[in-house]
Amino acid sequence: MSGETISIKGPDHSFTGYLAKPKSSTGPGVVVIQEIFGVNEVIRDRCDWLASEGFVALAPDLFSRIEPGIDITDKTEAEWKKAFDLFGAFNVDHGVADIGATIRTLRPLTTGKVGAIGYCLGGQLAYLTACHTDSDASIGYYGVNIQNRLADAEFMKKPLMLHIASKDEFVNEGAQAEIIDNLRDNQFVTIHQYAEQDHAFARPGGAHYDKAAADEANARSLAFLKKHLA
Repeated sequence: MSGETISIKGPDHSFTGYLAKPKSSTGPGVVVIQEIFGVNEVIRDRCDWLASEGFVALAPDLFSRIEPGIDITDKTEAEWKKAFDLFGAFNVDHGVADIGATIRTLRPLTTGKVGAIGYCLGGQLAYLTACHTDSDASIGYYGVNIQNRLADAEFMKKPLMLHIASKDEFVNEGAQAEIIDNLRDNQFVTIHQYAEQDHAFARPGGAHYDKAAADEANARSLAFLKKHLA
């Protein structure tokens, strides 16, 4: 399955996104929110996977305000440095605005409902997407810095699922406890914690990839999307 690149009109600029459609050409929509490596092969593969499950998936280039077309891997020291530089320069609120624009672009291509799924940086953005956009259901994998934006949860009106790696090198135990303590009683939030798993345990080919944990998280995500976007 191969996707296409489309243009997305944002609040103050236009940017591109990778779009993958199912065989039926339509279905519920899912915005796939990138990690710190841009819309790379891993993210495009996530879109293709979701398309194979019947979703119309669109991954927006959220680094376009800094440098359009970022497509790097987690395989070299130089790429990691580039990725962290981009992470440091990235404005989270601009990213959420661009995700909102992506949802608006995607919705007419779908059967009506649009959700979001994000990883790493995208995990935090998925949380904020649940708080500040009209996403119908959002999922965050090992989101970084969610503990700094817990007050935003008061604006949540649609379901959110969070996958938390208990040994996440970028989200320490204190931050995890803060996230769980603040969100566990929120009627919209479902939290799954993965014992002994490190950051990016669901990134194929990554240093901490764990197939069993990734398969479990992905199965939960698919069930969640199918339930809330049907």
